[in-house]
Amino acid sequence: MNKTTKMIFISLIVAQALVLHVIEGMIPVPIGIPGAKLGLANIFTIISLYILGFKSTVVVVVMRVALATMFGGTLSSFLFSLSGGLLSLLSMTFIKNLLKDKVSIIGVSGAGAVSHNIGQLLVASYIVRNWTVMMYLPVLTFIGIGTGIFIGITANYIIGHMSKIKAVNKISRLKEEEIFIRKQ
Repeated sequence: MNKTTKMIFISLIVAQALVLHVIEGMIPVPIGIPGAKLGLANIFTIISLYILGFKSTVVVVVMRVALATMFGGTLSSFLFSLSGGLLSLLSMTFIKNLLKDKVSIIGVSGAGAVSHNIGQLLVASYIVRNWTVMMYLPVLTFIGIGTGIFIGITANYIIGHMSKIKAVNKISRLKEEEIFIRKQ
């Protein structure tokens, strides 16, 4: 199993996340809360984190956000998505590694959803130069926990089935550094 195989796997994860992002954009949100979404594309962030590790998942998040912005976003949506996605990834990695025996993938996902909302609200507060935007956090936290649980259950189910695939196990064992370092 080589770097090329792992890069193809990353590309497939990004492509699937983009498809879910586009589909999610077509789903009307029944609650009247601006910015509230299910975050279906984050299923693949969690899958990548558990199968590929942190460094590869950073690539997945940045590529997904950049390509989603090209498909119909704006500079502000790029900033919101990137800040939320990276803060979410950092918190999920921290919780996954620090509390690995105490927190399941569902808990990691819930923490990631809440962190995603915090990241977006921090950017919003910076843009409007007013911290009162953070008063929106309790509502988004409540919604984020619910969607995070849903995303975590889904990712857990998918990872459980993917772990039965020999090629995925080989990709997972490929060291993080091998994909990012060129041989001299």
